[in-house]
Amino acid sequence: EVQLLESGGGSVQPGGSLRLSCSASGFAVATTAMSWFRKAPDQTREGIAGISPHGVHTLYADSVKGRFTISKDERNNILYLQMDDLQPEDTAMYYCAARLPATSYYGLLDSNFNRWGQGTQVTVAS
Repeated sequence: EVQLLESGGGSVQPGGSLRLSCSASGFAVATTAMSWFRKAPDQTREGIAGISPHGVHTLYADSVKGRFTISKDERNNILYLQMDDLQPEDTAMYYCAARLPATSYYGLLDSNFNRWGQGTQVTVAS
């Protein structure tokens, strides 16, 4: 059974950092395109970071470029999102997603992903 479980969310002050984890089961993170999305209240879901199979390519939304880093731990089957210099506008529920069966596609369009975690809340406030 395919499962994605996010963790690592919490409350931080502006300028702070968090690292989100997405533990995967039922498929290999290494060979799968995966992405992080977020949804703030009254806003549409936004794709913010994507990584290709084997981590060859990464892609970031302009809103997080230079501050967030997506990566994979292929041995432990975990997807990460390192978030630095967090700002109040980063407050949202964060989700990891996978595209299965694995293809060469990677990106930030949510309709191209068919496996989702339950989300982890990130709140940035002073």
